[in-house]
Amino acid sequence: MRDRYFKLLLYCCIYSLCFSTGNAQDIQKVYIKAGKLFDSQQGQMITDQIIQLSGNRITGVGSDIEIPQGADVIDLSGYTVLPGLIDAHVHLLYLESPKSNLALEGVRTVIMEGDALRALRGAARAKTFLEAGITTVKDLGNSGQFLDVALKTAINEGTTPGPRMFVSGPILSSEGGQFPGLQFDHRHIAEEEYRVIRGKDDAINAVRENITYGADIIKICANNTPNNTSLTIDEMKEIVKMAHRYRRKVTAHATNNLAVWEAVVAGVDGIEHGYQVADSTLALMAEKGVPLIPTDISRTLLLKYFDLTGFEGDREQAMAGYQSSLHSRLQRAVAHGVQIVAGSDMYIDMEMPQGEGAKQVLVAYFEAGMKPIDILQSATYHSAKFMEKEQSLGVIREGAFADIIAVKGDIETDFPETIFNVVFVMKDGKKYVEKY
Repeated sequence: MRDRYFKLLLYCCIYSLCFSTGNAQDIQKVYIKAGKLFDSQQGQMITDQIIQLSGNRITGVGSDIEIPQGADVIDLSGYTVLPGLIDAHVHLLYLESPKSNLALEGVRTVIMEGDALRALRGAARAKTFLEAGITTVKDLGNSGQFLDVALKTAINEGTTPGPRMFVSGPILSSEGGQFPGLQFDHRHIAEEEYRVIRGKDDAINAVRENITYGADIIKICANNTPNNTSLTIDEMKEIVKMAHRYRRKVTAHATNNLAVWEAVVAGVDGIEHGYQVADSTLALMAEKGVPLIPTDISRTLLLKYFDLTGFEGDREQAMAGYQSSLHSRLQRAVAHGVQIVAGSDMYIDMEMPQGEGAKQVLVAYFEAGMKPIDILQSATYHSAKFMEKEQSLGVIREGAFADIIAVKGDIETDFPETIFNVVFVMKDGKKYVEKY
């Protein structure tokens, strides 16, 4: 009898605890007042919205949401509220002096920096991305042997602040990786940074290795610039086939038209850079639904680069030649209907926080003629869709993660300045920047 009484009492206590916890969760809801809110899926601004949060998720969005008396309210009614930005091409574990190059700096990083120091520096860079309003990144190699996986783990467990990370592990490349000039006896240096592919069977094994050790996406070098070697179409096809078997996307470093065309024919899911690409290849990309991630440089960043390198030539002429080619490529891609996904490739030390420098790629798109709304979509919804995460990332909608930022100014009429005026950053329901 006493045992039955004890069980009944225990049941009542548990029921009471669950009931009170439910009430506590209701009280803990957070409400954000948004003056302007960017609907990234529809590509439009809407006004006077309320965002309801519970924990790390958005539980409601609308103009008719009632805010209970005494609720926790974040008043951003004087600002434009955006989904947290996504940078689809970063290298958090690598930084290069503007006076150096990938070969020299890459070798120095591998043999002199060491994994521990490299990881600590990567963590510091990751924090600057988060503070700039970039709440998610796609880290595409040049991170040693899975240091990107380690950094992602540290961020996820709260050891260090940083954006959400989707990581590739070592880049799959042909002989020598992107380290030109190595002697045969020292080829192992490249193999500490890249996964060198030697044939179709090895390509299959490499994909399995990367996935086993934590890769969310597979990155390949369709061409090995500055080396002149490249993967074969058959090798790339095997990589794509195996990656897709494990539900991983494949994205390709491809800088010239031949490399882009071969990668698209092989079935890759994305093209990184694509600096030189023919209209026929862009048409093929559009037909197959392969997005372009243009890692372009803004006028501001290019002038800064000239300053740091001591460039003594005609800067305006050099800049005009460089940008006209990139602008033409981006305009032609858009005209052909190629999806644009924003990615900075910000691995040069421009003597500014890496995260702030990374947003210059959005200014570069603006300078090429893209509209602010389209640029924002490229850095939110379209990027999330590429990773098949558009229900939870890159959007402000019910069920999505509470990754939310706010900027001061009119982003539709003064994009180049407003995108840098970040006054609020929330990732996973936690506030990191509050300057409003």
